[in-house]
Amino acid sequence: MGLAERRAIKKFVEGRYLKLKQEIDAAAGFDVPIEVNWDSLATEDYADAYEDAFYKVYFRPLIDALKAIAIDDLGKEALKENLKKIVIEDSGSSYPTFQSGILTLKYYAQSNLDDWMSRKKDIQTHLEKGL
Repeated sequence: MGLAERRAIKKFVEGRYLKLKQEIDAAAGFDVPIEVNWDSLATEDYADAYEDAFYKVYFRPLIDALKAIAIDDLGKEALKENLKKIVIEDSGSSYPTFQSGILTLKYYAQSNLDDWMSRKKDIQTHLEKGL
């Protein structure tokens, strides 16, 4: 990861990510531990796109999926009891996993940015099956 990528990651983490973390916690109804592998998300030569890409690929679909699940007390309780951690990384997969209480989002950080709705559905489906 070069200097441009490190700067862009730092800017995102210190700025927008803090607000997104609050939105995730509000959507889930509790403080969800999140582990982000920033090095894997740092696609070389795309530093100027991180702000938009990370939001569309990972955070918007995640927040919307959590909101959809937590629309009632049953959903909120299921999330609180079963969701132990969220892991976000770019490991070349097109699907999330939910195993042993860990939701892992493995999407390509720079792929199909505007396809957030299908990612939201995938995240919601995998979570609901495991809750």
